[in-house]
Amino acid sequence: MSIQHNWRLVEQKIAAACERAGRRREDIGVIAVTKYVSVDRTKEAFDNGLIHLGENRWQDAQSKWHALSGDEGLEEAGKPIWHFIGSLQTNKVKDVIGRFTYIHSLDRLSLAEAIHKRASQLGIVVPCFIQTNVSGESSKHGMEPEDVVPFLASISGLSSIQPIGLMTMAPYEAEPEDTRGVFRALRELRDQVRQTSPHAERLEHLSMGMSNDFEVAIEEGATWIRLGSILVGKEEDGQ
Repeated sequence: MSIQHNWRLVEQKIAAACERAGRRREDIGVIAVTKYVSVDRTKEAFDNGLIHLGENRWQDAQSKWHALSGDEGLEEAGKPIWHFIGSLQTNKVKDVIGRFTYIHSLDRLSLAEAIHKRASQLGIVVPCFIQTNVSGESSKHGMEPEDVVPFLASISGLSSIQPIGLMTMAPYEAEPEDTRGVFRALRELRDQVRQTSPHAERLEHLSMGMSNDFEVAIEEGATWIRLGSILVGKEEDGQ
């Protein structure tokens, strides 16, 4: 199925979820997750207006990044805006920072310090989502909810990092409605942190919801949804 066709159907679902929740469509950002597709399919996504592209690993993303972004830096006119949505190792920070505008997986102080160091060298400020394990699953990355406020305090002096929201991964459920509690918990945590932390004035966004459950995530307050299979599909060889 063409990405244009998929995008049209996804837009209809987003609009319906926004209507149910009394939200504005323009408040929902869509990240096309291209980790399982080829360079050509990624180009097709971008050519169809999906300017926000998400990848999990630099080694899988680099051929697509070079093909679509070259060496022109971040957010050049006519270029994609890249989101790093996977777990980020500190030794990969040098490859990612300066190429990906947004980091969705900030989950520990050592990573924050590495991002700050690299961003400072480049003279940029990196918008980051704090990855939080609100579901409590041992298989999920992210800090515990109670650690978010102390973490914000610990990175308050890192001027090259701008925390802009929280991110979570909900468990896969056959019935998407079963994920509602996870998304609601992240929204409530965001609201609580903003009330209690002097360092959370710009902690506005919620990165949550994927192909299986994004409609529920929107109803619960998602501002960024990460869509792979439902939007760009999945190919045998992502390269």
